[in-house]
Amino acid sequence: MDMQSHTFPARFLRRKDLVLMNLSPLNTGFVKSNTGVSMKDVGILVLGHGSSLPYNRELVESLAQMISKNHSGPVRTAYLNMNQPGIPEGLGSFAGTKVKKIVALPLFLAHGVHTRQDIPKELGVDLQRRRGMLKIGGEEVEVICAEPLGVDECIAALACRRAEEALR
Repeated sequence: MDMQSHTFPARFLRRKDLVLMNLSPLNTGFVKSNTGVSMKDVGILVLGHGSSLPYNRELVESLAQMISKNHSGPVRTAYLNMNQPGIPEGLGSFAGTKVKKIVALPLFLAHGVHTRQDIPKELGVDLQRRRGMLKIGGEEVEVICAEPLGVDECIAALACRRAEEALR
C-alpha cells in the first residue's frame, strides 16, 4: 500500500516498519507551559517498562529521539526494570541542564500498578498528586508524572494500520 492510497490522516508518515506522526505543528520550542515556564526549561524523561529483549530498549530510545525533535528542552530515557538507566539514574541525568521541571512520560497505554504506584515511587513523588520537588544536581526541580498514552486518534489509526499489515 502506498501512502497516497491509505485511509489514515496525512500527518502519518511511513518509514521502514515505523509509523511516524508529523508533530511539527506541535513543536514546543517557543511554547510556554500554563505556569509560565518556557518548554526549553522542561525536561522529558521517557519511561519504558524494560525488557530482556533488546528491541524494546531500541524502541524507547527511538521514540525519545523523535520526541526530542519536537521539544526544545532535554529528553532522556529511563526504565522501570531490566534496562539501564533506572528511573533514579534517569532523573539524575538532568543534573546541570538547568531544567525547572521534569515530565516523566510513561510509554504505557493505560493505568495499572506500574503507572499508579511503581513509577511515582521510583520518581519520589506523591502517589495521589503524581508530582513533587526533588533535588537534582543541587537544584530544586519539580517532577511531574504524566498520564499514560491513553485513548487517542493517532493510536487508533496505528492500531488499524497494524491490523491491515497483519492481513498482508
